[in-house]
Amino acid sequence: QVQLVESGGGLVQAGGSLRLSCAASGRAFSDYAMGWFRQAPGKEREFVVVISWSGGTTSYAESVKDRFTISRDNAKNTVYLQMNNLKPEDTAVYYCAADRRYSDFPTNAMDSWGKGTLVIVSS
Repeated sequence: QVQLVESGGGLVQAGGSLRLSCAASGRAFSDYAMGWFRQAPGKEREFVVVISWSGGTTSYAESVKDRFTISRDNAKNTVYLQMNNLKPEDTAVYYCAADRRYSDFPTNAMDSWGKGTLVIVSS
């Protein structure tokens, strides 16, 4: 398995931007599809986005499509989530996840999870 550490969360005003990073260590990073989930207060964790091992295929939740962009740098063992035009409803703890099967997303059955980074969007 890979170990995942997220960073980049914080407080931002509505309409602003943040970039989250997820650094991986352990097994070969490029073996894994990578993704982001989020959990808002009082709600269940939900799928946000996934990227294939090569970076050539992505899939987004409808709620973030056209606002969020996922990318990865296999040389740096890092996946990024660029979040633009943030809305108060984007407030959540954002979790990085890794799985050897792209098709396992958007379920919660991931091989590895990070501990999360908090994003707060003020109105």
